[in-house]
Amino acid sequence: MSELKILGISGSLRADSYNSALLRAAQKFAPAGVAVEIYEGLRDVPLYDQDLDTPERRPAAAQELRDRVKAADGVLLATPEFNYSIPGVLKNAIDWASTDWTRTEGVPLLHKPVAITGAAPTNFGSVRAQLALRQVFVCIDADVVVKPEVIVFQAHERFDEGGNLTDEITQGLLQDLLTALAGKVTSRSATAA
Repeated sequence: MSELKILGISGSLRADSYNSALLRAAQKFAPAGVAVEIYEGLRDVPLYDQDLDTPERRPAAAQELRDRVKAADGVLLATPEFNYSIPGVLKNAIDWASTDWTRTEGVPLLHKPVAITGAAPTNFGSVRAQLALRQVFVCIDADVVVKPEVIVFQAHERFDEGGNLTDEITQGLLQDLLTALAGKVTSRSATAA
């Protein structure tokens, strides 16, 4: 079987984001046969506007996001927590990737294998944001990895000054999460065959 392509999306635009660093760690510690590609275009995705959400009118950045999600075998989201919930930029991206009003294109996130992780410097990490994301994915009918839950709390203690994940337990949990995501992808592929 060819290498599985996982699209990593960080819910943070911050230059020194722990969540973007977490995706770089996912690239580094991915199990054999899994490649994590990091999506860098979140800042360019405009606010969701249903009037523009058709194949003819959709903004280029939103269309590129949809195309990247559709082409990926699975999606890995790394989310911070803002006001006990999902950052607006991440929810906005999900809104663009979860529609098909014309019923001609397909919904990029429908049945897509998805894994969720997140990092924050607080004692609770991104637990509430991850819970909110899981509720969103129930509506979308994405195929979400349930276990392990990878909640990187006190993130400032788990990364070095260069943004490298140094905590071995978190490295192992991240590998387990990617292994579970790969399992969902291969299981879905076997069922579809």
